[in-house]
Amino acid sequence: MNAIQPSSLPLQPIQKRRVAPRPKRHLRQRSHQVMAMEVTAKIAVNLAISAAAVSALMQLLPYHWLQQEKLREMRTEVKQMEGRVNILQAEFSRNFDPSQAKSIMQQKSYRFDPNQRQIVLIDPDKTEAASQFQSSP
Repeated sequence: MNAIQPSSLPLQPIQKRRVAPRPKRHLRQRSHQVMAMEVTAKIAVNLAISAAAVSALMQLLPYHWLQQEKLREMRTEVKQMEGRVNILQAEFSRNFDPSQAKSIMQQKSYRFDPNQRQIVLIDPDKTEAASQFQSSP
């Protein structure tokens, strides 16, 4: 009596058809609208940042061009000054060269070495014209 009696019907679980909840179109449309608004907001912010960057560049370009022009002028002046400095250094080294002291004194003072003769060059055309004026009176 306590023995397990076989059941007359085999027990099989009853499979219920699972009903997947369908996403409602209203919710789907709303999520698309939210995503579209996010994308629109991102684009608007990026456009605003881009406009600010372009505006800043437009204001900085004239300043940049002015600085480049000043730099060119300064480089030109530096080249001129380097040439002048080179000339002055050569003159300075020449002025303090003991072997050239005599020639420098002659250039600066119009005095000549006693052993040296002074040569005066005369233009023949000018001397003829001068002699004609003198003999005319």
